[in-house]
Amino acid sequence: ARIKNALVDQSLLGGVGNAYSDEILHTAKISPFATGRSIPEGQLRVLYDAMRTVLTDAVERSVGQDAARLKGEKRSGMRVHARTGLPCPVCGDTVREVAFAEKSFQYCATCQTGGKVLADRRMSRLLK
Repeated sequence: ARIKNALVDQSLLGGVGNAYSDEILHTAKISPFATGRSIPEGQLRVLYDAMRTVLTDAVERSVGQDAARLKGEKRSGMRVHARTGLPCPVCGDTVREVAFAEKSFQYCATCQTGGKVLADRRMSRLLK
């Protein structure tokens, strides 16, 4: 399975969701389309460390926030999620998006895919 799908699968790992999975994969410098079996063992440790870093940071930023400010606080810590078209805070490349029927994800091609732009099905249909 794609690592992105595994991270958001609540039966495998509860509570991560779409936004934090984008952030975890960006921090770990892993393509959202990478499969679990294609990730070298050493990179799995990087992924684990990224999960702990991103989620710990999210919890620390959320403590003490009232419900009205919680969503804004969540967004303030995002590096790629919901930042399509903006510069990546790590390398300056444009944050890109891949959309599916009911959801999308954001990523940085330079940081996560070696510069390869991933196919977005919406654009692919328009170009045919």
